[in-house]
Parts: sequence; C-alpha cells; structure tokens
Amino acid sequence: MRNGSVQHRPFFKVLVANRGEIALRVMRSARRLGLGVVAVYSDADRDALHVRQADRAVRIGEALPAQSYLNIPAIIAAAKASGADAVHPGYGFLAENEEFAQACKDAGLAFIGPSPQAIEAMGNKAGAKEIMKKAGVPIVPGYQGADQSDEVMLAEARKIGFPVMIKAVAGGGGRGMRLVTDAASFPDALRSARSEAKAAFGDPTVILERAIQNPRHIEIQVFGDSHGNAIHLGERDCSVQRRHQKLIEEAPSPAVTPELRAKMGEVAVAAVKALRYEGAGTLEFLLDESGEFYFMEMNTRLQVEHPVTEAITGLDLVELQLRVARGEPLPVKQRDIKFSGHAIEVRLCSEDAAHDFMPQSGRIARWQVPEGIRVEHALESGSEIPPFYDSMIAKVISHGATREEARGRLICGLEQLTAFGVTTNQAFLMSCLRHPGFARGEATTAFIGSHRDELLAPGRDGAFNAALAGLLLYVTNPHAPSWRDGRSLAATFPLPARIEIAGQAYELEVTRERDGSYTIANGRQDGLEIDQLDSDAIRFRHDGVMDNARFLRDGDRLYLAHRGVPLAVTDLTLAAPKAAAANGGDGKVRAAMNGRVVAVLVKPGDRVAAGQPVMTLEAMKMEHVHKAGIDGVIAAIDVTEGEQVTTGKIVAEIEAG
Repeated sequence: MRNGSVQHRPFFKVLVANRGEIALRVMRSARRLGLGVVAVYSDADRDALHVRQADRAVRIGEALPAQSYLNIPAIIAAAKASGADAVHPGYGFLAENEEFAQACKDAGLAFIGPSPQAIEAMGNKAGAKEIMKKAGVPIVPGYQGADQSDEVMLAEARKIGFPVMIKAVAGGGGRGMRLVTDAASFPDALRSARSEAKAAFGDPTVILERAIQNPRHIEIQVFGDSHGNAIHLGERDCSVQRRHQKLIEEAPSPAVTPELRAKMGEVAVAAVKALRYEGAGTLEFLLDESGEFYFMEMNTRLQVEHPVTEAITGLDLVELQLRVARGEPLPVKQRDIKFSGHAIEVRLCSEDAAHDFMPQSGRIARWQVPEGIRVEHALESGSEIPPFYDSMIAKVISHGATREEARGRLICGLEQLTAFGVTTNQAFLMSCLRHPGFARGEATTAFIGSHRDELLAPGRDGAFNAALAGLLLYVTNPHAPSWRDGRSLAATFPLPARIEIAGQAYELEVTRERDGSYTIANGRQDGLEIDQLDSDAIRFRHDGVMDNARFLRDGDRLYLAHRGVPLAVTDLTLAAPKAAAANGGDGKVRAAMNGRVVAVLVKPGDRVAAGQPVMTLEAMKMEHVHKAGIDGVIAAIDVTEGEQVTTGKIVAEIEAG
C-alpha cells in the first residue's frame, strides 16, 4: 500500500458533507469544540432541520444523490463559498471515497478521516482481503479475481460451493450484495448485484465469498493517530439484519468472551498500525458457531451504530475524529478504555416490514420522541421523507447496567415514540426486541429469516384495535355528540362504519349507550368508556382496565398508537368500493413506491406468466423487482430506464391470454 499522511493543520469551520441525523450528530460535537458548522443540501432538503440548524448552508444540487450529496466538485465549491476550512464526510459513501479525500486535500481543506491512500487500500474489498491475509488475519474463502465474466463468476461460485455471497467490491450498507443458494439463480442475482453496485458506487465489480451459515456479524471499533498510537474500543454485535443491512446493534456482543475480545482487538489494532491508519475505522468479522472469526472488510469511517460504543465507553467518537484530524494524539491509551454496562441501538426506517421492507416516503404528520433515551434524528412534525435517500429516519439507543435493562428501556422508548403519517418498522423492531431468541442473546444473521413469520405476526387482538379505531373515528367526528354529555334518556341506535387497517376491512357498528359508554360490534361486542379525550390522546376503560392511546385524525385517515404499535386506519364508511387492482390483477403493473426505473426486463409482445419479473425500480438505495400479476402478453411499457416514477404509476400493461 502507498502511504500518504493525513493533512494536519488547525481548522475552525467544518462543512458536513452529509444530511439529516448524520449532519446534526457531527455538528453537535463540532460546536462543543468551538467550531463553526456548515451544512449542504439538495433541492429535496431545502427546508430540512440540518439546514436550519447550521451556521451556514449551501445548495449543492438537485434531489438525486449523484447530483448533490455525492457531487464532489459541488461540495468542494460549497466549502470554499462558505469559508469552511475542514470537511467531515459523515458516515456515508463519501467517507470511503479516496477521490473525495484527495479533492479536499488538493483544495487545502482538512479532511476529517484517513488518508486517501488508506481509504483506497481498504475501500476495495478484494485488495483489503489480500492485505489482511498477508497480515495473518483469517479471511473468508472466496474469489476476488479481475476476470468478471459471467462464465468465470459462475465457475468460481461452483468451486466455492453454494450458498455463496455476491458482494460489490466497492460496496457497503448491503448494496450490491446477494445470497445465492444454487447455480440456477446465480445469473439473475449477479446481474441484480452488478446493477445495484453500479448505481450506488459507480463500479459494478463484485467478489464472491463462501456463505458462512448462521454467523454473528461482529465489528471492532478502532482509532489511529499521526503519532503511531492505535486503540480498539471493543466490539459491536450487528447480527440482526434484513437485506444484509443492520437493524439492531449492541455492545458488547452476547457471544464474545473477554478472551475473544482481546484476540479480535489485538488483530484489529495490528491492522491499524500496519496501515499507519489515522482516524476512526471499523473492522468487520463473521464469527461462526465454533468461535472462529473471519475478516470481511474494513470501513474507513465512523459507523451508523457508533452510539452504542459511546454509551459503554463514555467517549465522544466524533470528537476523537476531530482531534485526530487536527494532528493531536489520541487522548486515551488502550489501558484507559473501560466498558460500562450494555447498550442497544435500533434503526427506525420508513419501510413496510410486512411487504418485504419496501421503502416508504411521504410526510411525517406527527413526530414525538421519548424522554430519557437517546434518539438521533432530524425530524419534526411535518417533515418530508423523500424517496431519494436511505430509508433510515432515526436511531433509538438505550444504555443499562445489564443487557436486560438496556433491552427493557429500549422497548419502553419505542412504545413512547410517535411517528404518524409514514409507515415505519417501529412495531417490527419491538417484535425483534421482545423475541425470546433475541432476549437470550442468541440472534445470528439468520435471525429475521428464521423467525420472520413470528416477527411479522399481527397483534393478538386485531378486533379490539378495530373497535378502538371505530370509537375514535366516531368521537372525533365534528358532528358527533360530545362524550362528556354523560347519561341520556334518548333511544340508542347503532351507526354503521367500515374501516381498513393494514389492508384488512372491518364492518363495525358503534352505539352510544344511555350511560355514556360505547358499544362497538364487530362479530363480537366491546364496551368502552372514555375517561379523557384530548386532541391527540385518549384515556379509556375496557373490561375494567384503564388504558391509553395516542392518535391523529386527518380527514378520513386516523393514525393510532396503542401499546406502542402504530396503526394507520382508513375510514371507508362513505367511500365507494375500490377496484381490486392493487396486486396487478387487472393486468396493470403499478409502481409500489416512488423510485427510479433501473431495468426494464421485458418488451411489448413478450409473453409473461404471473409472478414473472417485468421491471426493477430503485428506491432509497435498494432495488425492488416488480412482477406480472397475470398471465398474458406485454401490451405496453409506459416508462423508460432512468425515469423517476411516483407510487401507483402504471409502468407496464399486460393483456390477459
């Protein structure tokens, strides 16, 4: 590896080349050190919170990442225009882009991260594995050759033996990654991985690795400085993943003993010293069931999940980055690092877990965070979630003296969090945290796949949720009598209501009884009494038990959170029956989300079968295949590759036959 020193000099104003909660997190530590902060923004983020909270903010382009947050010349120009003398890349793709680090250096800007040469060496998965192999670090068997032809890749996959992992050589965050279980599905998976890698990183090159069954995903946080010091801050367990992207992270790992921690830490520190690495980095390993660990990659940046390490060490990792970038020695030695308690982080994402974690965009109608727990976010009521960026909208982090205490606090925090207006994975995260396997610390990377049906199972009492929703729709109707009117001698009669929750319709009858209580009939009868009704919360009694719920009424939509589970309710009482076309049964393939067409897989005149892929859309950095709903012939393709489409737009039409 060519070694190049990080450029050190004092700096006073930091431009954060990222958005949202990442930008706010970096700004917080920078301001604490007395530094000015500059934000950058795309057209989609013109009014975003990170823009309004910066000292200055500079527009860098249109909505798509390549035209804004990944536009290196625009960011360098923004730094010069704002008077910034340093750039923090956040913890996105530019943090691992050697061209960006070099561009900052060439422009006389301090880059808060490792040298371009270190980024280049570790940024290429194939090259990084060779470096680590020479250093004696255990490596996952695989193929990282230059010949990327389809024939060679398939042949190498057969040599490795299925299942195999396809990974983008310049990748991260699960993009360009596919698990392939057999040779027949390999060509399609290879095409999809290359396409996603090209879109995300500008490089379609991939490597192959043997898929280690049921491993733990363990990463070691490291730091190096320009004085030859290197430390590790223990491990994080990031095994709970969907689509090879992390959802829950914790420190320390339930599976790592003090002896194994010392061994993995020693390997990681040796690698940092061999690279003469400066700044924050993370070495990622797979830990198999026998306790053997294998190097996967090194991320030359701070990770999304760094708060759990901060919680158990008491260190501010962004502050350490800033100090190292100024040329200061690390303020702590390895012997000074102490671990206290346990921390768990969950990633709150705007996605529909019940529909293959499909990204969701739209407006957050109401946003409230719990007190007494760390929440990293850049949201407020009314914030727009655009379709162009990652689906993660917040991180919720708990810390406790024990793992069980941290788990309990996190569940309580999620129960108190309100995110109305956009579908999120809030309920799914609570299901994961409550699952006995996770509670026992047994979760591997197979956790979600193995327990998916359990984790996605609806609440125990959907009928009661419908009854509560029916009551709220009734009492929040401006023409309904006040619940405070109390007893009445007037005759009671039921009012019919038809509602929909999570795609399921409920036929209800709501009756205001003479004693002021309510009866909701839905194949059974639920009696409810209202103790208090505010504009956004209700306190009620059911079967002698007092309970609470939060809600938001928005026309014929009702957002309801009961016992931490958010529900979106649609009042269909006065609505005309909907055509049953959402699944493509009418022959029309509709965009399931706002996104960009990255591949049209058929052409007019092609015969297709129900379930056959016809088009691939990219939304929030992930690809989503859209399939034919019926057997027939493609009558029309209504979009072109590269086109941006909105949810519900017809992208292809099929004539039955």
